[in-house]
Amino acid sequence: MGNQNVSGNAPESRPRKPLSPEAVRALAEADARRELYLTREAARPRELGGRGGNEPVRYGDWEVKGLASDF
Repeated sequence: MGNQNVSGNAPESRPRKPLSPEAVRALAEADARRELYLTREAARPRELGGRGGNEPVRYGDWEVKGLASDF
């Protein structure tokens, strides 16, 4: 029957363990990096006629219609 919990409780209703200070700091740093990345990405000029999504060069290869080519 799908992903239903045996007890019938939704996963969100279970109590969570408190995060360690290191984990809280790591999450805050990740949020700051994500915000900086999104700000820089928004400031870049838009490519006309290009494909959508993230810059493929970042991942080391181009992929179009399931075919990847390294360069």
